[in-house]
Amino acid sequence: MGREIPKSVLEEVERLRKEIAYHDYRYYILNDPVISDAEYDKLMRRLKELEAAYPELITPDSPTQRVGGAPASEFRKVRHEEPMLSLDNTFSKEELLAFDQRLKKWSGESEIEYVAEHKIDGVSVSLIYEDGVFTVGATRGDGLTGEDVTANLRTIRTLPLRLIRELPGRLEVRGEVFLTKEEFERINKEREELGLPLFANPRNAAAGSLRQLDPRVTASRALDIFVYYLINPEKWGIYTQWDALNFIKDLGFKVNPYSKLCKDVEEVWRYCEEWEKKKGSLSYAVDGVVLKVNRIDLWKKLGATSKSPRWAIAFKFPPEEAVTKVLDIIVNVGRTGVLTPVAVLEPVHLGGTIVKRASLHNEDEVRRKDVRIGDWVIVRKAGEIIPEVVKVIAERRTGSEREFKMPDKCPVCGATVVRPEDEVAHRCIGINCPAQLKERIRHFASRDAMDIRGLGPAIIEQLVERKLVKDIADLYYLTYDDILSLERMGPKSASNLVKAINASKNRPLANLIFGLGIRYVGKVVAKLLADNFKTMDKLSKASYAELMEIEGVGEKVATSVYKFFREPQTLELLEKMKKAGVNMGEELKEREIRENFFKGKTVVFTGELKSFTRAEASKVLESLGAQVLNSVSKKVDLLIVGENPGSKLDKALSMGIQIMREDELLEKLKEMGIEGEVKVKREPTLF
Repeated sequence: MGREIPKSVLEEVERLRKEIAYHDYRYYILNDPVISDAEYDKLMRRLKELEAAYPELITPDSPTQRVGGAPASEFRKVRHEEPMLSLDNTFSKEELLAFDQRLKKWSGESEIEYVAEHKIDGVSVSLIYEDGVFTVGATRGDGLTGEDVTANLRTIRTLPLRLIRELPGRLEVRGEVFLTKEEFERINKEREELGLPLFANPRNAAAGSLRQLDPRVTASRALDIFVYYLINPEKWGIYTQWDALNFIKDLGFKVNPYSKLCKDVEEVWRYCEEWEKKKGSLSYAVDGVVLKVNRIDLWKKLGATSKSPRWAIAFKFPPEEAVTKVLDIIVNVGRTGVLTPVAVLEPVHLGGTIVKRASLHNEDEVRRKDVRIGDWVIVRKAGEIIPEVVKVIAERRTGSEREFKMPDKCPVCGATVVRPEDEVAHRCIGINCPAQLKERIRHFASRDAMDIRGLGPAIIEQLVERKLVKDIADLYYLTYDDILSLERMGPKSASNLVKAINASKNRPLANLIFGLGIRYVGKVVAKLLADNFKTMDKLSKASYAELMEIEGVGEKVATSVYKFFREPQTLELLEKMKKAGVNMGEELKEREIRENFFKGKTVVFTGELKSFTRAEASKVLESLGAQVLNSVSKKVDLLIVGENPGSKLDKALSMGIQIMREDELLEKLKEMGIEGEVKVKREPTLF
């Protein structure tokens, strides 16, 4: 039998969940919070404490469970109770009036009321609630069967995990998941910096985000949702679409605030005209208007085809395009070193703004569209947001146009530009490149690198803008007075930052290697390089063949490391750091480790460990002479298994690798007299 949970705990957990759900509704749906962030955080912390003490109380609708669970291997199929049909489109006032006349003829009504709503560029989903608790969410799929994306939908803050009103039984609603223009631009900018293909429009980005097998990826993108449709409204005593929208809103769902009840088709047309002009002012992309017959009894009378309902239709706004001339093609260098060709355009009005530039994304895209300097081109805004070149008007060429060529040297710092074989992006590998400096400093000072506490974004911004720091080595030449001169920096803060910078000089070599931001070199690879070469000098002189000999270092990593240390900027920077007293590994002596079970073994972890965080587990075993890797291979000696192990266990078993359970690990450490180093963690870590 399980332990008995005090009634007071049960009541407090239930109260906290309801209270947090209410405040989420006030904040995310109404945009009208009634408590401070600090008060909200206090409620959430208390709920987490109770759930940690009584994990059997954790339920899927708890606000602590928005992001959770291991990545799925695939999406299971969900059969829709009522088909999710698509809408027919109209493109003119004449077609809209003809639609209205057809409905009047079929229904026998002399006038028809409509509900007009924005047609948002997103992804349709079905949401099912049982007794007010969100249980299943699915994509439209083929209209009859969709994919179960419940775990990903939970990450959307505007989707209630529990309704704010008590509602017994089953409720199903339909909604549109979307991204704001700002979030779409942020995601594409991030992808461009990483050399990844860009999303063509907000709908593609939303669909790609919603179909991630790992909910943590979805959670990193701020998806939003509007709910617009209620299944079986008569069950709730509702007989019009307008009342259904208000009912949905009262339950705590986010409903589009610009929806309108229109008395006839003429009022619908005025709504369409209004929003075609105003769509640019919205925070999300709109490509038209959806109109639905308001009376639900007419829905059944009008019926549907195999693909579309006859009682609803979409009016599509005409795409806005313009013709202009490419005056030049320049190259921008992003914060991670990615070079992006940009078309400088003759200024042209488009979507309510004057467009002067359009990203050409990468060299392959320039070649595919054959864009040349001097070309006349058609431009539009992708997803109503980002200016893009649609195509070249080749017949207007005169022969004076010039082809674009990606530079082999960075236009900002002059360092070598490389293009990895499996990427579309060209990159500057100059470690002192001013375009990348702020991001390099942020990474260098991060906790897993040189761990310079107090060196946050605002301080980095000032140091770079005032030219006090022109490369990361300059951090070690800053004076107390330099730091004190920064805005919002008092004597104590300045002193603490100086101490933190000085303390970072003694970080292990692996931290420094990771902090340099070498492409493809994460914490694990940095540790491998430090363990194998011992000093920065030896690493910088390592040949490609020597790098490839290291277990865990592949071709991409070896090529990246080799090229990085052949760049003159890199060697100059390292010499500057060495003179400042930064540990380069020269003075480190290999610590004598007494013989023990783990010494010399290569170890991998899988599953949830209850007694360690990942960092603690690795640190303890490495202190005993073990090497910790992330993946199973024939060179691995030992797999340590926690709860819910992944595919690593199957692979290890098939290869005959020794398996050790967590309780065996703890017993082994206890025998060695180091159990005091083991700390119980607060939350399980999956790896």
